[in-house]
Formats: sequence, C-alpha cells, structure tokens
Amino acid sequence: MDLLSRRYAMQVICVVGAIGPARYGEIEDTFGEVSSSTLSARLDDLVEAGYLSREQYAEIPPRVEYELTETGDELREKLDPLLEWADEQENLV
Repeated sequence: MDLLSRRYAMQVICVVGAIGPARYGEIEDTFGEVSSSTLSARLDDLVEAGYLSREQYAEIPPRVEYELTETGDELREKLDPLLEWADEQENLV
C-alpha cells in the first residue's frame, strides 16, 4: 500500500493500462511536469512490486517497453473508477 501512495504510482498503472505496451517517452508525455527521476523511480518501483513488466530490446537506439502484469491489470481495474472520481472532484473546484 505504501507504493500506491507514492506520487504518480496509481496514474502510471492507469496510463500503461490504457496505452498497452508503452515506452518511457509515451508515459512521460501523459504527465505534465513530472521529473524524469521521479517517473523512472516509480516505474522501477512498480516493476519490482510486480505490477509492471519491463522488456528491453537489443536495438540501437535502445528500446524499453512497460506493460501491466496480470496483478497490475487487476489493480488498474480497481483504480480507474477512483481516478475518474478524483478528476470529477478536481473539475468542480
């Protein structure tokens, strides 16, 4: 639970779930002013926790893709309504 309370953790789960296998730049583009160190740390945390898988391809330039694991997809299903509600509340203010 500590991981999910960290900044951007829930949003990363939902973004990767929405766009499927996603490259770092695609994930970064969905966030406004997130620092690359924070986003990288969150991706690493989510991979380590088993919510995301990370596939690195032996290409030039290097290509890395992130995808939800089965556990990550179950979590995304639970988070989507919560984040929708939060967006609605933010728009009311």
